[in-house]
Amino acid sequence: MNGRSGWNQPQPTGYQAFIPQNLPPQPAVVIGEDLRKLIISAEQKLAELNGIGFSLPNPDLFILMAIRKEALLSSQIEGTQATMTDVLTYETWDEVDNLDDVKEVVNYIKALHHGIERLDKLPLGIRLIKECHNILLNSVRGHEKTPGEFRRSQNWIGQSLKNAIFVPPPHEQVPEVIGNLEKFINQEDGLPLLIKCALIHYQFETIHPFLDGNGRIGRLLIDLFIHWKGLLNKPLIYTSLFFKQNRQEYFDRLMMTRKNGDFEQWIGFFLKAMTWSAEHATEKIKQILLLQENLRQKIIGEKKASLRSIQLLDILFISPLTNISDIAAKLNISFQAASDQVKLFLQLGILEELTGQKRGRRFAFAPYLRIVEE
Repeated sequence: MNGRSGWNQPQPTGYQAFIPQNLPPQPAVVIGEDLRKLIISAEQKLAELNGIGFSLPNPDLFILMAIRKEALLSSQIEGTQATMTDVLTYETWDEVDNLDDVKEVVNYIKALHHGIERLDKLPLGIRLIKECHNILLNSVRGHEKTPGEFRRSQNWIGQSLKNAIFVPPPHEQVPEVIGNLEKFINQEDGLPLLIKCALIHYQFETIHPFLDGNGRIGRLLIDLFIHWKGLLNKPLIYTSLFFKQNRQEYFDRLMMTRKNGDFEQWIGFFLKAMTWSAEHATEKIKQILLLQENLRQKIIGEKKASLRSIQLLDILFISPLTNISDIAAKLNISFQAASDQVKLFLQLGILEELTGQKRGRRFAFAPYLRIVEE
């Protein structure tokens, strides 16, 4: 393998492990005309998304959606089968059929929230990465694989060590190479921040410092870095949708960088991911704001509607699955009054019934879910 990205080191038992060079790459990344255009485009789209974030009347509503989507999609890249409805069902009623898959997504949501909160007090480095990993693997698949601790044995990508697609550095070398990555993350070097972010993600995935959860933590690092550096003041982006839709190319380009030291092709792909993801998130926010305005007008035009009806609409944007008891509690009204609100919302097509039961009926805010799940 090319010396610019690293080298293969023979191990005592006969296999070869890849030892990455320290960042930044030597020779330095060539920022030609194509990369320059991609940087400008990605920065513009992120700035537009950031601007929308500042103007939102209730940014938390969109942050919650974006974090759920990122957690869900990043987990799906690793084979988790949960859907957005599964996650919302678990959050609302603490029950779901595929509990193991859903808990992985819920842990990712917790890890991302934790990371963003901790960045107020900690730099982005080993301690924070370990804390997030500990939350990610808590009581789910992989919980026996030392959550929050770097591995103490060799891992690999593929069916077996003998036939591995890629073998990361041996565990004895992980503290040194991850320590060097931490230095790179925190040093001022004049590199454009999005190029730096691309390099950090690549290097983390190449080191593969944990026994499990490396892909998810590596993608979580992208969110933490762009938040930490102020590229986005609120976590409104979900890059994992682009990576999921281009899953094979995503893995191939990481591999290509290791094999021939071509960091530029990986950076180009990463910048396209950022541009597309920022555009997509901006478009979703606009669709949701439009839906909100249209439904408000629809409600105001109804004789049976009241202030409670507008309050219920606001609640549904935060909790899109509900039942009559939940609505009664959140609006502080009687069961009968809540039932009347539900009846109105069913007539207006705002709610759809999920259960078909006379008792214990459940409802979904279908127009919103259609936008979010698209």
